[in-house]
Amino acid sequence: MTDLRIGHGYDVHRLVKGRKLILGGVDIPYEMGLEGHSDADVLLHAVMDSLLGAAALYDIGHHFPDSDNAYKDIDSRVLLRHVCSLLAENSLCVSNIDCTIIAQRPKISPYIDKMRENIASDLKTDISRVNVKATTEEGLGFTGNMQGIASHAVSLICKCQE
Repeated sequence: MTDLRIGHGYDVHRLVKGRKLILGGVDIPYEMGLEGHSDADVLLHAVMDSLLGAAALYDIGHHFPDSDNAYKDIDSRVLLRHVCSLLAENSLCVSNIDCTIIAQRPKISPYIDKMRENIASDLKTDISRVNVKATTEEGLGFTGNMQGIASHAVSLICKCQE
């Protein structure tokens, strides 16, 4: 039996004034950013939760609690690299990751290639194994009303080849 494992991650943060908008480790010029204990990068948070779930290693709240000031305003790419090390400790490798960012604005497509590069680099995998998409909700719901941004991620991981 091949040891394939699938995980799903979801994250959402409120849009607020006075914060940078960081998605996939990319600083996106916009008049609002995401509220959160860390840099509130919903894309990377969803990716981490999908990987941790696939590996049966709990979730990001377990590893990086928002009650711990060590993670205050931390770059989520640092956390993603830590998740990569947890996978490696368990002899698990990324087969592929597929992500969707849900945001009415700003337009995400110009930044997708850099997001993919960041995720692949931090997970020590080939960029061909990482996909990022963006969609709107046609003005519906909290993302459509520009109250927040959400992201979903699905990851497939497997035992690393010897």
